[in-house]
Amino acid sequence: MEKPTPSDPTIFSKIISKEIPADIVYEDDLCLAFKDIMPAAPIHILVIPKKPIARLIDATESDKALLGHLNLVAAQVANDAGIGDKFRLVMNNGAKAGQSVFHIHYHVIGGRSLQWPPG
Repeated sequence: MEKPTPSDPTIFSKIISKEIPADIVYEDDLCLAFKDIMPAAPIHILVIPKKPIARLIDATESDKALLGHLNLVAAQVANDAGIGDKFRLVMNNGAKAGQSVFHIHYHVIGGRSLQWPPG
């Protein structure tokens, strides 16, 4: 696959613009979090920035504060969902790592016992 560009529309950009409905559990000026429609665990929430960054490898020094904010929001939504002391935070980078939507996003996963290695 060619390198995706931030202008490529994704399902996440349509959720951000409210063109597609989502079960949003958190939103601020920088990001939003919503329940995954195909959960891998009882609690599975996606945290996405509103700024389109295709892959983590495409982030720049200017994204440092945003990436830190996403981590704090992930912890907050995990806590709000009742899994704040027992969750996994996953970000896939690239198709070969399992990334299927080319807009960076964290998976906040919990609500059951998680195994290691993850797969």
